[in-house]
Amino acid sequence: MKKVSLLQLFWTFFKIGAFTFGGGYAMISLLSEELVKNKKWITDADMLDMIVIAESTPGVIAVNTATGVGLKTRGFWGSIIATLAVVLPSYITISVVYFVITALEGNIWWNSAMKGINACVTVLVVNAFLKMVKQLPRNWFSAIMLIVAFGIATFIPAVNVILLILAGAVIGIVIACISRARHPMVNVDNVEQSSEKEDE
Repeated sequence: MKKVSLLQLFWTFFKIGAFTFGGGYAMISLLSEELVKNKKWITDADMLDMIVIAESTPGVIAVNTATGVGLKTRGFWGSIIATLAVVLPSYITISVVYFVITALEGNIWWNSAMKGINACVTVLVVNAFLKMVKQLPRNWFSAIMLIVAFGIATFIPAVNVILLILAGAVIGIVIACISRARHPMVNVDNVEQSSEKEDE
């Protein structure tokens, strides 16, 4: 992992916060592109883990991810700097827009611009989803969990997302315990890798 300065950390997350529309999920694709591919501060596996943790804890996913990356790269102060940097652009923008939003509401040019931005944000969310799917272990367990969770979230929207996350955690622990019971001298990761080879 490259040595990261606090200034680099601040400027990177400030740019991410300033030029990403659509909220947390839309930021995932940009976060991955910037932190994994361009900066190489973290790996794809690190990115997926941080997103899972960020989604499983209170708060906005983009802010939680920034805190995690800052902590991993520069410790406590890195987490503080990254968190402030990613939220600062939104705070400034909202403070300014607040005074003009009433005048812009109903304006045909403003509404047209928002429709275009919404379309692009949808693409960013789908792109982030595809990148995360590629990082999943290629075995029957991951495939079934993905399909079931996606089906429930899509067709039964009344189900709280937190319950889905907790259910996934419990099922994952149960599967790990079963794997350890069946292979007491084998690491769970090795079991998963062997099952992937069998599936192939």
